[in-house]
Amino acid sequence: MTKRTSRPKEPEEPLCCCEFMNNEGERTHIVTCFCDCDLLDQVCNRWLKGEAQQEGALSQVVAVVKDRLRVPWPYGAKQVDLSVVPPLVLLPVLLHIAALHFLLGVVVMIALPALVLWYYFVTHQNKGQTLFFLSLSLFSLGYMYYLFLTEVVPHGNVGPLQLSTVTVGVAFTLFSLAFTKRDPGFLHPQPADTQSTVPYHSNLPELACAHRNGTSPAGQLVVAHSKTKKSNWCQACRIAQPRRAGHCRICDFCVQRLDHHCVWINSCVGQANHRYFLLTLLLFLLTSLYGICLVLRNICPEQNVLFALLYCPGVYSQYSTALCFTCSWYCSIVTAGLLHLFVVQLFNISYNVTEREARLALRQKVGRRRLWGLIVDTGIYSRGFLSNWAEFLTMSSAVHTPSSCLTDLV
Repeated sequence: MTKRTSRPKEPEEPLCCCEFMNNEGERTHIVTCFCDCDLLDQVCNRWLKGEAQQEGALSQVVAVVKDRLRVPWPYGAKQVDLSVVPPLVLLPVLLHIAALHFLLGVVVMIALPALVLWYYFVTHQNKGQTLFFLSLSLFSLGYMYYLFLTEVVPHGNVGPLQLSTVTVGVAFTLFSLAFTKRDPGFLHPQPADTQSTVPYHSNLPELACAHRNGTSPAGQLVVAHSKTKKSNWCQACRIAQPRRAGHCRICDFCVQRLDHHCVWINSCVGQANHRYFLLTLLLFLLTSLYGICLVLRNICPEQNVLFALLYCPGVYSQYSTALCFTCSWYCSIVTAGLLHLFVVQLFNISYNVTEREARLALRQKVGRRRLWGLIVDTGIYSRGFLSNWAEFLTMSSAVHTPSSCLTDLV
């Protein structure tokens, strides 16, 4: 789900696995890599001579590097997003460093969440799209499962049924995530929604709609345009948003019943995938909690599971047990964050309010906070606990694009 951007010109002949069309629309090969790049040569020469770089030169070099960093793929080399790489390197390195000593573990367990939150706020302010968080979430799940198989299972304290439970939980979580990543309910403009900027001397289609409704064409057009511009007309998508829809500035699309844009799945959460999103959170939480309990029972058999994270004597005597203990702490931090998100989602559904509507209500000071801000009651769409959950569980996944007739907006 990327932003709508102009694509390179399609080649006349099919591309081989190592060829691609660059940003200039030229056919090139991944072997060239950084060859034939005058811009890079100029930047290096200025750097060696100690001269100041031209304005925008570094950003252009980064764009060239991103364009040429590709992997072979059938029918054309695929571009590699650089934001995918840091989690694949930082997470194993930091976890192994944390397993060396207790104090190093404390520093890493504080610094790692702080680093992730800092990067989240930076990208959130810039409204940019990144695969960093999706890469971190998927790699964390896969790497924790890999360490579970290689460090915990060989000790012999995990039975086949327990191993199967963890495996099925991981598989179901990924399967539910795949459904969550599908179309969240994007609203696409219809051909009739396109409005021309050429002046006409005859009735426009909007005026014809007003004639059919038996109203004054000129007056109806003015009123409709005024209400559309103030309420639910999206200038970016050129459509009239239906009730509870919203425009995502990261995906650059309008989404039916938009809840929020989740960076951890790199997608919006809307009417079409909200249920799968909630199911993914539930499956992950159950799998993670069960896996943490198994690991702590294996490395701290004499301690109660509830207190093993706080006190586990002798856990740093062996590097293997120390690594498992560190990963248990990492999983606990991630699980606590997602548990908070899951609880907020449950409260929002119970009060029939989306995350977007809750933020708008607080910004406009029309929402009521409860339970230290976990609940934001707007009092607009709520029809009672059971009715709210029934509406959520039975709402249609189909996207209904509204009519382009402006009189429907009044």
